[in-house]
Amino acid sequence: MSLQDRIEALKAKHHALDEALEAENNRPRPDEAEISRLKKQKLQIKDEIAALSHPH
Repeated sequence: MSLQDRIEALKAKHHALDEALEAENNRPRPDEAEISRLKKQKLQIKDEIAALSHPH
């Protein structure tokens, strides 16, 4: 898998987590623990994308 493929896969996963987060927030009683877990995953992926996109 090339670096660009990895970045695209991470972006797709980030988007899927965004949709899951939106779905959870739209439930009658959103699960705050699940929302927190999803946000943490999104942040980890965002950080990984940034690290791969701009290596030092």
